[in-house]
Amino acid sequence: MATKRIEVLKSILLRLHNGESAESVQEEFDKHFSGVSAIEISLMEHELMNSNSGVTFEDVMKLCNVHANLFKGAIKNVEIADTEHPGHPVQIFKQENFALRATIMRIRRILTNYVKITDEMTKKEVLKGLFRQLNLLGQFDIHYRRKEELMFPIMERYGHTAPPKVMWGVDDKIRKLFNNASKDAEKLPNVDIEKVKASFEVFVKEFEEMIFKEESILLMILMETFNQDDWLNIAKESDAYGYAIIKPTEKWVPHRESFGKEIENSKETQKISNEENNLIQKIVDTPEGEITITFKPKKNENKVVDRNSEQSFGNGYLSVEQANLILNHLPMEITFVNKDDIFQYYNDNVPSDEMIFKRTPSQIGRNVELCHPPQHLEKVRTIFKNLRDGKKDKYEMWFKSKSRDKFVHITYAGVYDNNNEFQGVLEYVQDIQPYREITSDYYRDIE
Repeated sequence: MATKRIEVLKSILLRLHNGESAESVQEEFDKHFSGVSAIEISLMEHELMNSNSGVTFEDVMKLCNVHANLFKGAIKNVEIADTEHPGHPVQIFKQENFALRATIMRIRRILTNYVKITDEMTKKEVLKGLFRQLNLLGQFDIHYRRKEELMFPIMERYGHTAPPKVMWGVDDKIRKLFNNASKDAEKLPNVDIEKVKASFEVFVKEFEEMIFKEESILLMILMETFNQDDWLNIAKESDAYGYAIIKPTEKWVPHRESFGKEIENSKETQKISNEENNLIQKIVDTPEGEITITFKPKKNENKVVDRNSEQSFGNGYLSVEQANLILNHLPMEITFVNKDDIFQYYNDNVPSDEMIFKRTPSQIGRNVELCHPPQHLEKVRTIFKNLRDGKKDKYEMWFKSKSRDKFVHITYAGVYDNNNEFQGVLEYVQDIQPYREITSDYYRDIE
């Protein structure tokens, strides 16, 4: 990837950030670029945000739509095997966007026809239909959460940190616009329908721009970067978050070459046996001819831990397996972020799809700042700094979750060793609604 090409892209975007119009730079862009890679866009944004250009994350986010429009028609498509399979994360992502677009069209029709209705009873029924469609459209938040919690962590591991940060910030803006549009619609029939339509269209404009960014930029980066195991992990963990409007009709099970077992038919596989090289050779038939692949299994040099051997533990003794079971049986969700701000552990108190704050294995090893929406970063930084510096030993907060009928209590506690050295932050989350409902003493007879 030529450095000069990226420098030209950076120069054009800097001009945009300095106030030039998109029209004034479009001609120069078209002159220099055809089939620009989404990876180049990612690198360019990363360099802009991490250079002394004066361009901040907030600047990039504000001009996100301008950037996207600039690249329309120029971004190179990427094709990988299986992405058209109904159960592949890419296909599900696109199907959700299609279903969400269809819901927008239905809402537009309802709002247009609403003004033509004179019968009050009919208006009430139409409003019920409008609210049903808005509830369906509101499932875009599920679509965004899967993107933010499952795709972004893998992107960050490959070094693409700028696009997730910018896109998450725009996602939050879109969420706010949808809430505004929904609140305006809820005021019907006591509000001007034109105000409701205008509010909805403000949301739709940003939402449809995001669909373009997802399908023409984000997915292109992912398909150029992710390997099959990455997609399999996303597919495996997606059920915990659910899906927007649609549900996968099939499970994606890609073909995987197996080298672990020796096959008697020497035409397919033959094992080369000698003391120095334990090799497996596999012959794969293709339309063009046969390909011979040689595979050498790695030696497992990791020391095996006896999970059932009891060790000195606190004021007693426990095995690793017992400690794990105890942590998983505590009536709360536990998350531990170590002293280097790395998300290191969470317990399996309940299945992922039942968690108050969903956690999945792909998030382990992620910097804690990347686990939160950009709008919450300052709050997260303040909490961790004060716990690290010993200004506070814990923070507590709580809120009523209407969607789950829970009263959620959250604690962030600093973890310190015997020398009072900071070792990390323990977050524990629990539903205290059942305790709030206790009004009298209660004893259960023990037979």
